Amino acid sequence: MRAMMRYVFVVAVSLSSLALVSFAKPPESGSPAEKQPAKASSVNKVDAKQTAAVMSITEARERAKLAHNFYSATLDAMHRSYFNSATAPVPARVMERMFADVEAEENIKARWIAVNARAMSIDHEPKTEFEKKAAEEIAAGKGEYERVEQGVYQRAGAISLMNHGCLTCHHGFGKRNTKDRFAGLIISIPVKAKEKSNAGKK
Repeated sequence: MRAMMRYVFVVAVSLSSLALVSFAKPPESGSPAEKQPAKASSVNKVDAKQTAAVMSITEARERAKLAHNFYSATLDAMHRSYFNSATAPVPARVMERMFADVEAEENIKARWIAVNARAMSIDHEPKTEFEKKAAEEIAAGKGEYERVEQGVYQRAGAISLMNHGCLTCHHGFGKRNTKDRFAGLIISIPVKAKEKSNAGKK
């Protein structure tokens, strides 16, 4: 019970930080923040999705990097400070609840993919052509891979499995490991449909 309460606390704090810091939209240039009209507290989820839908590729790229760093740091903190394999759920699984909440609020999708270690769920197997290519690139040593398709910016970032005993499950207990093992985190954000980009050349 105590472990579960800790998880609830971590997830609550994490979501608050993500909403208030990582995805906050700065005041527009030339318009001092103090002169801007206060926004009504009843701004709904549709407004957030509309904001994300008109984002430029540059903005989407920066926001995706923030999301990756945030999720990666949260995963590390949960493993280091709260995870007990005998009493608590796997942190990566718990974080999928965060993914769903952030997607509902910000229209920013996230999901795990297997790269060069065992997938702990069939849902984590790379499915799309982008995900399969991203897994190849990360396995080859690249830290990130990106692409824009059909108005959606996609970024795949490497997640190391070399800490916190991850390989016990992802590689097999007692098995000898001879190389770095990774999972991948896919971040997908809608962007301006007509904007061109060199994404994919990372």
